Amino acid sequence: MIDKIFRFIQDDLASFGNMDINDDMLLDVQSITDAMMTTTQKLGELGIRFAINLLVCWILVHFFYYRKSRRRDYYFTFMVFSSAMLTLLYIMGNVEVGVGLTLGLFAIFGVIRYRTETVPIREMTYLFVIIALAAVNGLAPLYQIVDVATAPHYVLNPGNVGVMALVNLLIIALVCVLESDRLVKHVTTKLVLYDRIELIVPEKREELIADLQKRLGVKVQNVEIGHVDFLKDAAFIKVSYRLEKGESNTINELTKAKDFAG
Repeated sequence: MIDKIFRFIQDDLASFGNMDINDDMLLDVQSITDAMMTTTQKLGELGIRFAINLLVCWILVHFFYYRKSRRRDYYFTFMVFSSAMLTLLYIMGNVEVGVGLTLGLFAIFGVIRYRTETVPIREMTYLFVIIALAAVNGLAPLYQIVDVATAPHYVLNPGNVGVMALVNLLIIALVCVLESDRLVKHVTTKLVLYDRIELIVPEKREELIADLQKRLGVKVQNVEIGHVDFLKDAAFIKVSYRLEKGESNTINELTKAKDFAG
């Protein structure tokens, strides 16, 4: 009995060595590389990415940034910049130039444009957040290849779409919490050219604050004495005060008429 089993195994091994493997039994690697998305799928993918990115960007800019800053120039910049970057990342992400070159191009454009003026920290923060979201929404995988052994083709993966949407929701939630009036004490500043320089001495600080509160109509929290011109009896004072809920101060330390443009 044992001899029969041994001879059976030998015969199987011999036949396995002479077995002709059909080409259909092999994984057709070329068919995987030939898998292409249809035009409808490409348009659908671009539409999903563009719609999610535009909606998230609008929520961040309209309900969080613009509600306090009231800067229409940055409103326009953020919306257009985000949409333009998403489309560029989506198009160039599918070719051989790579994402690094794409981000490098936008970095160059940003330096050329924004180095000519001082961009407030809050605006720069929103700009970087919008760039990051555009990169996520433009490059996150949405489709996957199925049936690689027979007829490979692309299908939309709801899980990937859900993950991308979750990332956007997390960013919105984070900005919402950090922009909350209960969490952040909105202290702003005003640069004042002050004429009563006899009050700038430390001994008369309380009197100086009282005079500034009366003339400015705000609750002064702190003052800093800057340049003093004794010939003109004037001094620059940086006044810090807290904004009430719903109030905004977008000009801050601007002192020249040309700085109000935009």
